[in-house]
Amino acid sequence: MPPMMEIITAEQLMEYLGDYILETKPKEISEAQRLNYEQNMSDAMAVLHKLQTGLDVNVKFTGVRVFEYTPECIVFDLLDIPLYHGWLVDPQMHDIVKAVGNCSYNQLVEKIISCKQSDNSELAGEGIVAEQFLNSTATQLTYHGLCELTSTVQEGELCVFFRNNHFSTMIKYKGQLYLLVTDQGFLTEEKVVWESLHNVDGDGNFCDSEFRLRPPSDPETVYRGQQDQIDQDYLMALSLQQEQQSQELQWEQLPEGISDLELAKKLQEEEDRRASQYYQEQEQEQAVAAAQQGQQEAANGDEADRGGAGAGGAAAAAGTAAVGGMPSPGKQSSSGERKAKREAKDKDKCVIL
Repeated sequence: MPPMMEIITAEQLMEYLGDYILETKPKEISEAQRLNYEQNMSDAMAVLHKLQTGLDVNVKFTGVRVFEYTPECIVFDLLDIPLYHGWLVDPQMHDIVKAVGNCSYNQLVEKIISCKQSDNSELAGEGIVAEQFLNSTATQLTYHGLCELTSTVQEGELCVFFRNNHFSTMIKYKGQLYLLVTDQGFLTEEKVVWESLHNVDGDGNFCDSEFRLRPPSDPETVYRGQQDQIDQDYLMALSLQQEQQSQELQWEQLPEGISDLELAKKLQEEEDRRASQYYQEQEQEQAVAAAQQGQQEAANGDEADRGGAGAGGAAAAAGTAAVGGMPSPGKQSSSGERKAKREAKDKDKCVIL
């Protein structure tokens, strides 16, 4: 990226990543390795657009780098970016180790449902233990996992940390793990860059770019922003779940014996639908932002009129108070009234937009 760049769009990032994957293609490899790499590259390109919304990864509870293999994991492999998580079972908890086994998260959920319906008391007991483990580690980080992360991640290593359906940039500096701060509550906190990861409760220390302690200047604003972020994340998760269910239903409805050309057309139609939906959402967000900005500007204009001195200020104030109604009997409509009405009309236009 250019040194002076301060803002980058998601589309630009996608282009950078796509170009990088193409540029890093190994040169001197066998034919079989070349074909395998090209297949992986094709699979990665197919899921690259999901980086803007969310990737489907499935943790296993046996190691900080152990995930169930999914096409999304290929992106990290091709870009040579380590992917970690800290949702581990403590090996000293033998009953939990037995109940969880080598299951991934999805497999464990299915096992719990199956065990609950079983007449076998031992299986039913394992289901209860497994469910208690998931409930007691709802933060998706255990102290055993945190210890393993601290010992596994190398000093100065830049990597990605997966937790609570979030992907965070993580680095190890002087033996301490730090997560890049990205919550919208910190949008105006220019000095807050990193947050330490030293316990499972999430109340880390905030630091600047040099890892010096830097508490937020307005904790209340940060807290409200974080709550807004949580609400947005929840809505995003629901949207992704509904989209996945819709896709599964569409795949089930595909007729047997469909030709490659027809399948390709259906895939392209689905991709076009997604792109159209994404751009519509972007336009709606921009329209809402423009409306809010217009309201703010109109409100500022009203305050300026009310703060004016002399007859002109008084007339403007009277005009503001009389917006939407008739002027007082026996008085002519002043220039301040016309101005206030015009501003109110412009304000209504912004709201409609």
